[in-house]
Amino acid sequence: MLTSIQSPSKISLEEFLLLPETKPASEYVDGKIHQKAMPQGKHSTLQFEFPSIINQVGKPQKLAYAFPELRCTFGGRSIVPDIAVFEWSRIPLNASGEIQNKFKIVPDWTIEILSPAQNPTRVINNILFCLNHGAKLGWLIDPEEKLILVFKPQQQPEGKENQDILPVLDVLSGLQMSADNLFGLLSFDRA
Repeated sequence: MLTSIQSPSKISLEEFLLLPETKPASEYVDGKIHQKAMPQGKHSTLQFEFPSIINQVGKPQKLAYAFPELRCTFGGRSIVPDIAVFEWSRIPLNASGEIQNKFKIVPDWTIEILSPAQNPTRVINNILFCLNHGAKLGWLIDPEEKLILVFKPQQQPEGKENQDILPVLDVLSGLQMSADNLFGLLSFDRA
């Protein structure tokens, strides 16, 4: 759930970026600050497990890397996707070849995981904003409905469930996963 933090007037992006980080993270959208929901069990599990799977495929061959809870500032907004995936060649580096702390670019693939009582329209708005600023792919994962809404530039969203194969970035074509595989990450069978 994103909640709007009340401020007496709109603040600038620069002013927002000077504020201390919050837990859970706050985002800056259209002059307003919205705090994200505290992750619960399913959200937290998917947010940890799925980037690990992406990185097992993407990191060894230097194709892409998935970052959980990474602040991305671009297009006048500062958002924190649940998972932000960047193609390897676009990961910002410093002069020493180390990763930058601040990412001032849109992710190639933005992934949001819906939490109970979270406003899906605000989350979808962030996904669409990313697509309008150059993202190649967006997902909205709904763990309760076992449904993934897939967003691509200039296309209608598409629902994926059960054995549907989930689209990924072209550079990650070796990552084949169905909706059932993704939601299987939530299973903690004690047998």
